[in-house]
Amino acid sequence: MSERPWSSTAPPGEFRPYISADETLKEFTLRAVVLGALFGLLFGAVTVYVGLRAGLTVSASIPISVLSISILRAFGRSTILENNIVQTTGSAGESLAAGVMFTIPALIFLGFGSEFTFWRVFPLALLGGWLGVLFMVPLRRQLIVKEHGNLSFPEGTACADVLVSGERGGSFAGRVFWGLGLGGIYTFLMNTVQAWTSQPEARPAWFPGASFRAAITSEYLGVGYIIGSRVSGILFAGGIVSWLVIMPAINFYGQLANGVPIYPSTIPIPQMSPDQIWGTYIRPMGAGAVAAAGLITLLRTLPTIISALRAGLKDVRAEGAGGAAAAERTEREVPMRTVLIGTIVIIAMMWVLLTFHPLKGAETHWYQNLFAGIFVTVFGFLFVTVAGRISGLLGNSSNPISGMSIATLMATCAIFLLAGWTAPNYQVLALMIGGVVCIAAAIAGATSQDLKTGYLVGATPYWQQMGLLIGVTVSTLAIGTTLNLMNKGLEKYIPQQINVNMQALPQGVKVERSTFTYKDKTYTLLNSLGSHEVPDGEYLYDASSQRIEYQWAQGIGSDKAPAPQARLMATVISGILNQRLPWRLVLMGVALVIAVEILGVRSLAFATGLYLPLGTTAAMFAGGLLRMLVEATTKKKDESEASPGALYASGLIAAGGVFGLLGIVINLLQDPEISNNVPGWLTSMLRLPWRPDLFAFGPKILGPLAVSNLFGVIMFLALAASLFYFARKKLD
Repeated sequence: MSERPWSSTAPPGEFRPYISADETLKEFTLRAVVLGALFGLLFGAVTVYVGLRAGLTVSASIPISVLSISILRAFGRSTILENNIVQTTGSAGESLAAGVMFTIPALIFLGFGSEFTFWRVFPLALLGGWLGVLFMVPLRRQLIVKEHGNLSFPEGTACADVLVSGERGGSFAGRVFWGLGLGGIYTFLMNTVQAWTSQPEARPAWFPGASFRAAITSEYLGVGYIIGSRVSGILFAGGIVSWLVIMPAINFYGQLANGVPIYPSTIPIPQMSPDQIWGTYIRPMGAGAVAAAGLITLLRTLPTIISALRAGLKDVRAEGAGGAAAAERTEREVPMRTVLIGTIVIIAMMWVLLTFHPLKGAETHWYQNLFAGIFVTVFGFLFVTVAGRISGLLGNSSNPISGMSIATLMATCAIFLLAGWTAPNYQVLALMIGGVVCIAAAIAGATSQDLKTGYLVGATPYWQQMGLLIGVTVSTLAIGTTLNLMNKGLEKYIPQQINVNMQALPQGVKVERSTFTYKDKTYTLLNSLGSHEVPDGEYLYDASSQRIEYQWAQGIGSDKAPAPQARLMATVISGILNQRLPWRLVLMGVALVIAVEILGVRSLAFATGLYLPLGTTAAMFAGGLLRMLVEATTKKKDESEASPGALYASGLIAAGGVFGLLGIVINLLQDPEISNNVPGWLTSMLRLPWRPDLFAFGPKILGPLAVSNLFGVIMFLALAASLFYFARKKLD
């Protein structure tokens, strides 16, 4: 069967699936579903970790495919259709994670950080994931089958080629495992053992306000290699403009303010560190840039959107007229009746969630919640159609999820503003709508690629759709857990001294929780968003001293997990409904994007680089340069997602995520207050809390080297050298 003539790119008249419709092979088996679900858990968690840190995601379908071929073979002979079910089920975790982390963490930035729990994330992620899978059912025949030859679906086609080349699976998987192993050792030694600094940095006195830095992680190196020198270079260019042009300019001109803070800062500019300048002035500017770039990307694809919507509605009408009946195995899929019933159930579940389990302080009326459920389905179908077609034309990495989410939020908030719904509870309602739509669009882009892979290899669409629903449901558990783990594990309590009059709170400051316990002392939890007197954030107010004593800096939103897209969503919502944004800074970012577009550069990558910390984009650029060097020395383009370098880089990304999360878990187990938050038997069994220096013995052994910038750079270069070696080494 592997020797039969077959081509994934054969023209429509000549194409036939690798496995014909009349052949029956093992497909939806227990081991395939279980392995796919496990991959969904793993790559869902890794994508959340990397995405919150880098603001970017990469496709997991190819690594899952090659690992599946190798692992299933170890348990006996497997079929190509089984391996396809594994990658279909497993890849749902990666795409679902992208949609969730782009939106739902905005709850923290909107002032509901204490409500950001697993049981808030889980149902929203689940509803959005199910909606994305169901809405792709009526679009499959139009986008995948009828448009074969017109829509390339690059990731889906590459994945089919890998599955058909299954006999080479051991070599493919071995390259991923090398990246996972070496990247894991590197990450554990750097983060947990603290053998070297994770971010070499220089703040030269001759260039005040600037900071030269690089976050030398394995995942950033891997992401940079996969996206290539062009995209990583544009990202880095945005970082250079913000960190080495605008920030020094702010520092220079800020000296003329005579020690007076300039809004939105509450401290004078000469006293601000580069990180404070970035957080206060660059973030609003970057938010304007990313919002403008996302909308420009959306407008650029407007013809595609219109044609996709027309084709989708036409196909739905054909399905409703009885066109869904299919006798062949390769045409069997979830019935339209199930899709319609499922959609109604999702609207009802959304209404029940918002009506009977609202966020504290964000309750809304039943008819407003019904409105939200209907809005989700309308925008959801629109953008699922768009996402599926754009993924077919340009690839899932070009799916403008952020732009579609911003458009949804702007439309929703504009309606709310006209209706006079501007209170904080309506901000949350708008986020719920935008979040579920974003998740559905993200799932749809990946689902369309998976269905294309299945069409090419001859899979049964019904079993793929069942695998996707299972993958979405299972991976939601990992995504919700990882988000809360990072938020808790990276949080800090920073001492502050800010006087506040509780009888007349400054505009933009509100009481989030009347009682909040920290270090056996009870405080009032305050939230500030858009205030001229108190910087944005959450604070612990002591009634006895009548002032703020600590800032509760949650993990998501910190320098280690900046969550740029989620912060952008909060900025859009707050800006429209509150109208208290530093609009001049936002408009500066918009103007920069327009200038970049005029120069002929696609602005979304530039805007993202403008918004992200320089350390992130610098490390990615190093990966992009390395890929350019590999291509120059091997005399060929390393474009395939199944190339030696891309597979090793995928291993590096997975290693950074897995061992980064391991480090966060260890940090939690070293928390002095952990015994108050876990059962007594667990405290006794693990002897909690662990000593802070239990694993962090690097500084004791290496001394000054452990904090040396030069030693950190040398170790990063060693990791880069391993990527260069394996990228040039051919697969067996």
